[in-house]
Amino acid sequence: MSESYRAAGVDIDAGNEAVERMKAHVNRTTRPGVMGGLGGFGGLFALGAYEEPILVSATDGVGTKLKVAFMLDRHDTIGIDCVAMCVNDLVVQGAEPLFFLDYLATGKLRPEQAEAVVKGIADGCVQAGCALIGGETAEMPGMYASGEYDVAGFCVGAVEKKNLLPSSDIQAGDVLVGLASNGLHSNGYSLARKVLLTDRSFDWSESVPGSSQNVAEAMLAPTRIYVKSVLSLIEKFSIKGAAHITGGGIVENVPRMLPEGLQAVIDRDSWQVPAIFQWIQQVGNISQSDMDRTFNNGIGMVLCVPSKEADSIMQKAVELGETPFLIGRVEEGMDSLRFEDGGCR
Repeated sequence: MSESYRAAGVDIDAGNEAVERMKAHVNRTTRPGVMGGLGGFGGLFALGAYEEPILVSATDGVGTKLKVAFMLDRHDTIGIDCVAMCVNDLVVQGAEPLFFLDYLATGKLRPEQAEAVVKGIADGCVQAGCALIGGETAEMPGMYASGEYDVAGFCVGAVEKKNLLPSSDIQAGDVLVGLASNGLHSNGYSLARKVLLTDRSFDWSESVPGSSQNVAEAMLAPTRIYVKSVLSLIEKFSIKGAAHITGGGIVENVPRMLPEGLQAVIDRDSWQVPAIFQWIQQVGNISQSDMDRTFNNGIGMVLCVPSKEADSIMQKAVELGETPFLIGRVEEGMDSLRFEDGGCR
């Protein structure tokens, strides 16, 4: 290899080792449509049989949750978050994720660390049913602190044009079904870290009050991937719209699927907010409105469905491994979203 390049901080041999370590994880994600393998200038994928396909794409990263991974020196789940943030955005439009590419950048490449990150990406792709067909691992001396990196992902999915969500028939009287989150997912970490790790400096092994998790487990719990469950529900029921609850919370994400002239009414009492959110709010003395606009508060995905199908959809969601709640309804109005206490039927 180039000794001059190594002296400048870039180790090509380490890069080659990292790629070799990644191959087994990438191979686990193969699916129909994948062509070729790692090592080409671009990933190849054959679209397959669609009558009138619409390609849907999404890109995202993990945010400052990476800081938690650095602090704990645990990197095998952060890739799941990266995949989840992309594929959950695709499925709310009715699209099946087809293939994923990642970008991993670091100051000094540690092959075992890179492998752990890509293992998580492969795990996420397996959960979502998409193929990891390529990516980029960049070693950039001086750009990142020792042991730190950034990771981002890009995913492409497809949906028949006639099945694109949200549908045009969302109307007053439809109801909103929420699917439980795994916790913080990948949003609000700047605030969560400030409250728990900077202002108060809780120990990683300290238990979260009201939970079986400790601080480390709660802060690194990977984002839930809803793809297979939501696609299954779309196939069997009249799912009219969906919202991935990320930054902005329920307040900003649910209205994105509603047509003009309709608003969402959310019943705060319809689900139990997980302990980690309650603890952050209490310790940080955070207002409810700030919690609503920063965190998912226990709901990671919201489906808009006909009221007559809600019970069947929720029963099927349980069979698929989800925890569903009837959290609200759609009404005529211009408020976009409002909260109320009391039932939503």
